[in-house]
Amino acid sequence: MALLEINRKECIGCGACVTACPFGALSLDSENIAVVSEACTACGACISECPVEALSLPQVKKAEVEDISAYRGVWVWVEQFRGEAGSISWEMAGQGRKLADQLGTTLTACVLGHNVEHIAHEAIAYGADRVFLVDDPTLAVYRTDPYARCLVELVRKYKPEIFLLGASSRGRDLAGAVATQLYTGLTADCTGLDIEPETNLLLQTRPAFGGNIMATIKCPNHRPQMATVRHRVFEMPVPDPTRQGQIVREKAVMGEEDIASKVVDFIVQEGEVNLADAKIIVSGGRGVKGPEGFEPIRELAEVLGGAVGASRAAVDAGWIPYAHQVGQTGRTVRPDLYIACGISGAIQHQAGMKTSKVIVAINKDPEAPIFQIAHYGIVGDLFKVVPALTEAFRKRLNK
Repeated sequence: MALLEINRKECIGCGACVTACPFGALSLDSENIAVVSEACTACGACISECPVEALSLPQVKKAEVEDISAYRGVWVWVEQFRGEAGSISWEMAGQGRKLADQLGTTLTACVLGHNVEHIAHEAIAYGADRVFLVDDPTLAVYRTDPYARCLVELVRKYKPEIFLLGASSRGRDLAGAVATQLYTGLTADCTGLDIEPETNLLLQTRPAFGGNIMATIKCPNHRPQMATVRHRVFEMPVPDPTRQGQIVREKAVMGEEDIASKVVDFIVQEGEVNLADAKIIVSGGRGVKGPEGFEPIRELAEVLGGAVGASRAAVDAGWIPYAHQVGQTGRTVRPDLYIACGISGAIQHQAGMKTSKVIVAINKDPEAPIFQIAHYGIVGDLFKVVPALTEAFRKRLNK
């Protein structure tokens, strides 16, 4: 049912609303009267354009807002696979610890799985004051329904003000499911998190409009304030095995008979590229000119013991698989050394690698944007510079 109401007696068929609708939801029928389709989103753009005020939106009663003063604390979800915690979770724990300290509150980690109590102790070492441990056979492998239901019930019971998840495939899936059931806001793929001093609201920063601007988002009326953050955006903290914390054991809320999905098997892709954890990355862009242009890139990466990355332009051209893509629409990386070869350095690519500790740029164009963030720049032909670097490193490293 369409949300917009049209007074057919008042409509004069001028078509002003049809032109104004950004979703193409309005048209004129055979009687030259405006009609609306299911594409209407109730944005209201058409209402002010109608010269006879024939359009209106029904008054929707606002949902009652719960007293948000009852919400306290920062939470992080600890993602695990086969009993091993993902490093992205500890990055969330490190940032969560900072936010909790700014607010003067506690950091809580949520550990879900089967035979995963050791991960709860790890979470304390990485900064958690308290851990909710839900250890049950139904949670042995990730499935959206049982994981989301567990977290939703925990949130409703203990009321955190901030909830952070890693923006992995599972984290993105789980965060959306949880936020929907809790009727709260969710900011995806954040590149920055901070606390607003005046309001104590979570400031969630992420790229918008194709990475051309950075938007800071707040969620003032609903709790928890939820955000996902991509891998390697924040530094992983150093664990302290002497830290003490509380482990609270909670029960799973769904039995196996209540879960519709079943996991049949896992198929691990051979030769998967792990850019997120690579300490050294050598990347190629449009300047490599073709698939064969990645050969000198691979040779340098091999000598340095690093991984091969790529810009979106090289991936879109089919020169290298998507698994190698670095940038806003690819992987976010934070290596000790990032060597960009033939990459202009568009803001979308910078969003995925600008936090690298040392950036070396090799490009024929001295005006390329990559030089603005590079610690070292070499203006020259990558097909001459990269082989020379490879040979020099071979000698220096005795390879």
